[in-house]
Amino acid sequence: MDGLLINTEDIYTQTLSEILAKYGKGPLTWDVKIHLQGLPGPKAGEKVIKHYDLPLTVKQYEELNFGIQSQKWAECIFLSGAMDLIHYLKEQNIPIALCTSSSKVKYTQKTAHLNKSFQLFDVIVTGDDPRIPDGRGKPFPDIWQVGLQNLNAKFGSHISPSECLVFEDGLSGVKSGIAFGAYVIWVPHPEAHPFLGDKESVLDGHGEVLASLEDLDKARLGL
Repeated sequence: MDGLLINTEDIYTQTLSEILAKYGKGPLTWDVKIHLQGLPGPKAGEKVIKHYDLPLTVKQYEELNFGIQSQKWAECIFLSGAMDLIHYLKEQNIPIALCTSSSKVKYTQKTAHLNKSFQLFDVIVTGDDPRIPDGRGKPFPDIWQVGLQNLNAKFGSHISPSECLVFEDGLSGVKSGIAFGAYVIWVPHPEAHPFLGDKESVLDGHGEVLASLEDLDKARLGL
């Protein structure tokens, strides 16, 4: 969801830079940010605190984050091609699941004003789903496994991971999609590219890189 469907990654950068400035640190730059994308909140918090040597516990950091971010989420918008793709997949009766590392509370805050489109997802799995064990967020594949399990249960189907497309913007999410066994459509933030290294090596034949969801070749992918 974040950075792939809606522009919340830009808001994360803005709000975290505000927190860092309070302690004479920052701003957040993409060489650090690529290692935070897609991680569950506490895990990302640990990395930020350690990297910037902040005098905060993870709980304190999350409380600061929550307070600042909650004022910004209503400003988020769909990224290019995202809303059209969701509606297209729904019209084609292709099962679609949203699997986000965001907690249920943050998911609701981010999508309340965009709910008409997000309601089109057949399944929604948030990062605090109790079926995802502690420490098994992205880059582990568990969140995709839960999403596929829900899709198969809903439709009485037997879709396998190899029949799935995973759409991601972050490095940890791409690795989790590959570990899941899917073909990954990777759409990095434009500012992230210089820090991602050899993207084809990361994908290792299990996906492709796009500049935008608008560039998706739906026919070639069987959609």
